[in-house]
This record gives sequence, structure tokens and C-alpha cells, in this order.
Amino acid sequence: MVFLFRDKSILSIAFVIILAMLVHAHLFFQPLSITITGDDGLLSYFLTKDISRLPNNLLLFGYLALLIIQALRLDFLMAELKMFNNDGYTTALSFVLLSGFFTQWFTLSSALIANSFIIWIFIQLTKLYNNPEPKSLLFNTGLIVGATVLLYQPTAILLIVVLFSVAIIRPFSISEYIVLLFGIIMPFYLIVSLLYLNDKMQLLPSFIPNLQLHVPQLHHPIVFWVGLSLAALLFLLGVNVWSVQNSRMLIQIRKNWSAMLVMAFVLLPIPFIFQNAGIESTIICIMPFAAFVSNIFLYPKKLLIPNILFWLCVAWIAYNNWFLYKK
Repeated sequence: MVFLFRDKSILSIAFVIILAMLVHAHLFFQPLSITITGDDGLLSYFLTKDISRLPNNLLLFGYLALLIIQALRLDFLMAELKMFNNDGYTTALSFVLLSGFFTQWFTLSSALIANSFIIWIFIQLTKLYNNPEPKSLLFNTGLIVGATVLLYQPTAILLIVVLFSVAIIRPFSISEYIVLLFGIIMPFYLIVSLLYLNDKMQLLPSFIPNLQLHVPQLHHPIVFWVGLSLAALLFLLGVNVWSVQNSRMLIQIRKNWSAMLVMAFVLLPIPFIFQNAGIESTIICIMPFAAFVSNIFLYPKKLLIPNILFWLCVAWIAYNNWFLYKK
């Protein structure tokens, strides 16, 4: 089956769409749930006041459309940046497969929507290498990061990702870091100004990320740990294949991959350090994970192992659908 996604054709896009519907098949028989974990940003307010009132059919269409668009956008980005030696839709394949690994991800959440902004931020970071006007680009990147944090507060950890990525991609320049930080602060400055002018400064704490070390609650720990183990196996295999290919790539591409690796590890602890972030928040790790996992579906000349891994993923996803359907 993997060979269907290794060609750069319109037919492969159709297979990605079909796969996304199959991965989330139980949603065609049960209402799509909306996860709102508390006051974790403007997106939660948007989901509560507006999105939750929409009919289920429209919610299901929006959920699948968002998932598919993110998967294809990431795939197109990887091809545009020439992150792989071969072209295909294995990144979209990996993205869609991973989206079915955890039952907590079968829901419309702020974290899922925030994925679109994380992809946008990575696009901005990849433009920094040899950019003639880096300060302008860094300020705009900071603006996007600051706005993303306001929309979904657990993405505040992206500040670490951006700082490390800039250090990887750009020569050190204190002025560039200052410009970046000004961009990040600007959306918060505007919020504070609006609250002050409207005499609503008491609302300011609701716009500040709430850090709290804790262990997120697991309702079905065995199901979660099996999914996590399978995701970790795929990621490690993908990193192993990538490490072989990495030495053959241009320095700019290697820097982009390094920034992606930093993102994969830094985003992981989100549910453990933000008070209002549950397990569903880990879906924002899906972008860097899908990029690395796609290596094991794209590069091997013999498809035996990729196909075994593919069907192993399908089997686990089928179990998750059955588990949620019977729940």
C-alpha cells in the first residue's frame, strides 16, 4: 500500500483524502466531540461560543478538511524545501496515520487548530538562511509566535523552539534576537493596551500562560501507552533513516532538519508543564513527528518493512476506532 503514496500525482492526493476518512471512520457514526480544557487562549473561547453550536455534519467536514489541509500543506512544504531526495506524499501519509494513534486526538481542539500556525512558523524559520533582510523576517516571525500563544497558550513553548532554531540557522547576532523578542511581545502589548483603554485590566491574567508541573490524567492508560510506544518506534526508525540521508544533503536542508528535530523534542512536554493542557495538546507534535516518520515510508527500496509498519499502524487505528465506537 505504501507505493500508492510514493508518487507525486493527483491520485496520491485522493488516496490521502480517502485514508483520512478511514482513519477517522468512527466519526461518521458518532458525533464529533470538541475538547475545551479551560481558559487556554482565544481559540477555546472561539470553540465554546461559535464552533460548538454548528451542526455535527459541518463540524465533521471542518475537522477532516483541517486535518487533510495540514497534512498536504506540510507535504508541499517538505517538497518545496527539498527536504527529501525523492518526491512523494509519504509526509501526508505519516501525518494522517499519526492523527489516529491516540483516542484523545479524535476531537476538534485548540491544539489541532494551532497546528496550522506551527507549520506557518516553521515556514518562516526556513526562510532565514542567507536572507538579505533577516530582521524584518524575524519580527514577522515573532508576531506570528506571539499571536499563536494568545490563541493557544501552551504554544508559549515555541519561544524555545524559535530561539534554538534561529541559533541553528543564523550566525549569532544579539540585535536579531532583540528584534525577534520585540515581535513576540507586540501582540501582548496590543492586548494590554486594549484592556487598559477599556478598563478591563483584571482580565490580563487570562492572557498569560499558566505554568504548572503536573501529570495529565489518563482515562485509559494502556491504550495511551501502546499508541505512544508505536509512535516512538516509528519516530526512532524515521530518525535512523534520516541520519543516513542527512550527510548527503545541502547545509541549508540539514539546518532545516535540525530545527525540525528541536521542535519535535521541545513540544513533547507541553501536557506536563501547562495547567490547562491535556493529552490532546500533544497533537501539536504531529508535524515534526510526521516529517521524520515519512523517511521510513519514502526511502527503502524494498517495501516489505514499510508495508509491515503501515499495516501495523492501520491495525492500531482500527482498534482505536472500535474502542471509541464501543465506548
